[in-house]
Amino acid sequence: MKIYAFICTRSKDLSDTTNTLVSYLSSCNIDTKLLVGSESIFSGYQRAFDKTDPEDDDIIILCHDDIEILSNKENFGKALNKLADPKVGFVGPAGTTCLSQDAVWWNHTNWQQGKHRGLVFHGESLDKAESTYYGQSDRVVVLDGLFLAAKARTLKDIKLEKPEYLKGDWDFYDIHYTYTAHAKGYENHVVPLFILHNSFGELVGRDSWHDNRDRFIKRHKLPMEIK
Repeated sequence: MKIYAFICTRSKDLSDTTNTLVSYLSSCNIDTKLLVGSESIFSGYQRAFDKTDPEDDDIIILCHDDIEILSNKENFGKALNKLADPKVGFVGPAGTTCLSQDAVWWNHTNWQQGKHRGLVFHGESLDKAESTYYGQSDRVVVLDGLFLAAKARTLKDIKLEKPEYLKGDWDFYDIHYTYTAHAKGYENHVVPLFILHNSFGELVGRDSWHDNRDRFIKRHKLPMEIK
């Protein structure tokens, strides 16, 4: 079994955060592929997957370029080991047990009701970071896309290319991927994986995010909840 990481990045001039991420993954013997200048995150991931041609049991990591993995190598490996269970689809650091009718996974009402899972640090550096605690690790419906991992067979099943019903090239891919896996009977899980994310989610305000969200809502039956 091999592990691959696909990282979409806009420039060949890598930030310090991206260089740190690549160094960490390489130290874990993970074959890391930087996808520079992709037209969309969907096509970037799909092309990398096709070019890699992984075996079904290989693990594929899909992650942002503005994250730093804080977990030590042993705990990082334990988190990925959750994928040894053939029932498991995706694993990641944050998600929700209930995707509400607004299709916003971090919906604050659900958060207050204890329906979210995971922990993420947000900030430019760890000494300036804020910890966002969503809830204890557990099974979820969907996961946030800052870091996703799945077996290659799962990605072959759900397909990484952009579906026809979505218009935007960079938005809602994580909800589409993980919701599709859930709908196909896979179990998605938040796992104990500590990550520093330089972004606070500012891109949620752009029109393409709202457009893809509206299209997702029209396409799928919501709410979807794990009882």
